[in-house]
Amino acid sequence: MKISVRNLEPTKVRLTITVDPDELNPYLDQARKEIGKQVTIPGFRKGHVPGPIIDQRVGFASVAGEAVNAGVPELYSKALEEKQLHAMAQPQIDVKDIPSSAKDDTKLKFTAEVEIRPKFELPDIEGMEIEVPKPAVTDEDVDKRLDNLRQRFGTLVSVDRPATKGDYANIDLDAVIDGESVDSQQGVSYELGSNTMLDGLDEALDGLSAGEETTFEGTLEAGEHQGEKAQIKVKVNSVKAEELPDLDDEFAKEASEFETLKELREDVRKQCQVDAEGRQATDARDAFIAKLQDGLDIPVPKGIKQSMVTDQLKNTGKDPDKASKDEKAEAEQTVEKELRDQMTLDALAEKLGITVSQADVTNFLASIAQQYGMDPSAFINGIVRNGQLGSAVQEVGRSKGMLAGMRAVTFKDPDGQEVDLSRFLGEDESEAQEEQDESVQAASAAAEVADQLSQDQE
Repeated sequence: MKISVRNLEPTKVRLTITVDPDELNPYLDQARKEIGKQVTIPGFRKGHVPGPIIDQRVGFASVAGEAVNAGVPELYSKALEEKQLHAMAQPQIDVKDIPSSAKDDTKLKFTAEVEIRPKFELPDIEGMEIEVPKPAVTDEDVDKRLDNLRQRFGTLVSVDRPATKGDYANIDLDAVIDGESVDSQQGVSYELGSNTMLDGLDEALDGLSAGEETTFEGTLEAGEHQGEKAQIKVKVNSVKAEELPDLDDEFAKEASEFETLKELREDVRKQCQVDAEGRQATDARDAFIAKLQDGLDIPVPKGIKQSMVTDQLKNTGKDPDKASKDEKAEAEQTVEKELRDQMTLDALAEKLGITVSQADVTNFLASIAQQYGMDPSAFINGIVRNGQLGSAVQEVGRSKGMLAGMRAVTFKDPDGQEVDLSRFLGEDESEAQEEQDESVQAASAAAEVADQLSQDQE
């Protein structure tokens, strides 16, 4: 097989692959066997029809077509492997030449255009030191958490005054376009300042009392007229303020198992410390990836980037064609970072020789299913059927590579003290495997899906 590679962009290539007859022949023979199982030819049993007879009765073009459909994906994968290219998307295949008969010397020739991961050299992580901030906990953190707890025990009381930020207003809404009502809602409870409904609603409600109404212009975010400008009429039916319990020993008894506010505050501080340590681990992860990328120029594939930007805007309820320049720029920045991080972790996993086992993937998918309250077996079966197993394998490889890399470097705080992240990273592979096995058993999915995963990987 002859392979030539032409660089179209820093992250896109065109492979031209020419296949020798001896490499195509096995695919032709297999195609004849498959066709022979489906056709009835007098004098021969199904599945036992000689190849030349198949060529004669069915036509060599049909045989070659089946062979190309089966062979091109495998030959393309071999070409990527031989040239050490890492495809990041599905290729655009264009078959140029096909032999017209069994005796035709014409070689199968096809091209494949595909976006690839750019080549870059990661730094050696041996002896690498990375600074991360200390997991600081302030009195403000404790007070904020206590306030959140108080809100859980708060009550809403009616107030005879204009609404302000933090109040809850019961409102009626009516959206009007060209003098016609296109959508309306009554008795909606809305927290001023939450900005969870229409843009401009918070400003319109601020200062209104029960029985008052106003009109403002807003963009509809759902329904038949999504994305269109409308005149929004809003009427305030009532205004309620949140009344919080006093922060004292009585509250501590009601809201917790503690007898005094001092005991509750100490427990809350411990919880804040745990959260702070978790944030430190996240900071360490981000700093580790940034350290790997330091000084590297990693271009992102344009096609994949555009597709992800479109999805990002849609997922945030925005029309990609109508999104503002700032919204598109923000989405592009987010996507570019995500792509660079993914490519960096893929390269790291290869550099460290990370392998992904069937149990790794099954455990990963089962844990996702459990997070969303789904049946693990049904969820994993769906992933397999939809052809998404490859993405799961890749994601597991990135995670394992990142954890292995972070275990190999030293993290220190600004005072030079070494930071112990073993609680988040795990001590070694054997411990991680034990946790995986326990999760898989709890999910009760591994045995049912193992064969499917294996078949899909083959």
